[in-house]
Amino acid sequence: MSNLKIDIEKQLTSLGREIQQFVERLTPMDDDRDFSPACDIVESDRQFTIMADLPGMEKEQVTVTMKDRVLKIEGTRELYLEEDEQLKREERAQGSFIRSFSIPDHADASTINAAFKNGVLTIRIDKKGSGDSEADSIPIN
Repeated sequence: MSNLKIDIEKQLTSLGREIQQFVERLTPMDDDRDFSPACDIVESDRQFTIMADLPGMEKEQVTVTMKDRVLKIEGTRELYLEEDEQLKREERAQGSFIRSFSIPDHADASTINAAFKNGVLTIRIDKKGSGDSEADSIPIN
């Protein structure tokens, strides 16, 4: 592959990321969303990987769904206090969150799999699919 083609692909990837960040900044916060967990998106020759930091959460507190080529991660992180405890300082985000990602046409939606380990949700989607078959709910392993 020529250096020009590689450079153009990098520029398009960067532009796509900037557009998504711009749209996320313009999107008003939902009433059901109290915070937004940090996410990374990694692309390789074979697949796309989305990693979301969800420290202190269990996989049962998170749902992953897909509809119309939009992948949605949502859940609730709560702080539980004992009867004799009082919260004196809160710096860790609590409450509900929703993160949504557009899945590119060259991603095979039928290959989505999700795993949760050490507070990190990892979602993998293979490339080169038709994208016609989409799952409503993705189980988290």
